[in-house]
Amino acid sequence: MKFEPVIGLEVHAQLSTNSKIFCGCSIAFGAEPNTQTCPVCLGLPGVLPVLNEKVVEYAVRMGLAVHCEIREKSILARKNYFYPDLPKGYQISQYEEPICEHGRVDIQLENGETKRVRITRIHIEEDAGKSIHDEAFVHKNESLVDVNRCGTPLIEIVSEPDMHSPEEAFQYLTKLRQMVRWLDVCDGNMEEGSLRCDANISMRPAGTDGLGVKTELKNMNTFRGVEKALTFEIRRQTEILEEGGEIVQQTLLWDEAAGTAHPMRSKEEAHDYRYFPDPDLLPVLVPNEWKQIIQESLPELPDARRARWLSDYKLPEYDVDLLNGDKSISDYTDQLFQLVPDAKTAANWVMGDVLRFINDQKVEIQDCKATPENLAEIILLVYKDLISHTSAKKVFEEVARNGVDPQKAVKKLGLAQVSDSGALDQFIEDAIENHPDEVNKFLSGKEKVFGFLMGRVMQASRGKANPGMVNQMLRKKLEALKS
Repeated sequence: MKFEPVIGLEVHAQLSTNSKIFCGCSIAFGAEPNTQTCPVCLGLPGVLPVLNEKVVEYAVRMGLAVHCEIREKSILARKNYFYPDLPKGYQISQYEEPICEHGRVDIQLENGETKRVRITRIHIEEDAGKSIHDEAFVHKNESLVDVNRCGTPLIEIVSEPDMHSPEEAFQYLTKLRQMVRWLDVCDGNMEEGSLRCDANISMRPAGTDGLGVKTELKNMNTFRGVEKALTFEIRRQTEILEEGGEIVQQTLLWDEAAGTAHPMRSKEEAHDYRYFPDPDLLPVLVPNEWKQIIQESLPELPDARRARWLSDYKLPEYDVDLLNGDKSISDYTDQLFQLVPDAKTAANWVMGDVLRFINDQKVEIQDCKATPENLAEIILLVYKDLISHTSAKKVFEEVARNGVDPQKAVKKLGLAQVSDSGALDQFIEDAIENHPDEVNKFLSGKEKVFGFLMGRVMQASRGKANPGMVNQMLRKKLEALKS
């Protein structure tokens, strides 16, 4: 019997607010352990939480972007469990009445197909602290607790079990990361824990609609780690089923270094957490007027921009997907498209020189001093035959590093293109006189030699000669020699 995997993902995104969900403590990454706390996030007796309005706004932004229904009234609940890094003994979350439900995300697969993954719900909750077991920090069989993260605001995005391969899960997770970064609600950094993913996996006979016994995978800290962990667990479950065994419902901890997953605990059900409405917090209200304001504040979303670029500019899908993955790069490119006559030329510049510069300098595109207006001016200088394409690259580098005006950069670097026919004629005469063998080869029909002679003219002019004029004038001179 053949089996197929059924995969659902639970993605936690740490919201990019300045303070925690129920108090004013900072959520800045990298602070000294246990320094970003107060009586509220430590759950000391007598304190009362106050909901951060920005958390609700960010949750609604994400919900609207993935086509969710937004509840006008949702409930915050206590999820009860005991961990050393959860001082209150419960986590404030949402259960029966989440703020967002019934959404969808479309993903592009490597074979070119589009697949829709349904989103069950998006709810808001607070994060727990962190237990430190690493023996680089503690003695063997000893743990320390850092409660800085307690009360950090999260949204949890729960998918339907619509994915059937590690590739689909990878593309879905990549799309969610693009969305939270695009909306500026989360920085999407898995390595710092601001985007975390748990996966539920079960196997079923191929071609059937049922669900098998599922396991949950945790501790996947990279996108490729998620893909590798899913591949491992699919293989493990398949081998057990093919041998006639039974899958045990449990939570597994992924070990990236070993490439294996180990049982952590039996998997809990919802009733194990004894959810009940938090008596210290009022219902969360999202009036239709507020929802409309948030809707109107959303930027053009990546799928809409992708479709527009493909339709309006007739660009290759590869170019569009590369340039549209990150909002800052996409915004830069979109501005550039509106300033130059040829979108493909603009796309090539961004994919080449612009991305190379920001990668080499290890900066964001907004830190590049060559604005879209600057780059458009450089491209237009090439169109007008005022500088060559080779010179334009040097001008861009000067502008990107030092923020000088493109025209001034051309003068500073001495790169103005030579279009004077008299000067070009002398360069061409010298090339013909100094390379008689190559001239004879061309005259005997070896057309490839023409490129060599062009190169000698451009070299003599230090790259400043107008290549179009050189091409015409050199060819005319050589044709004249044939007669």
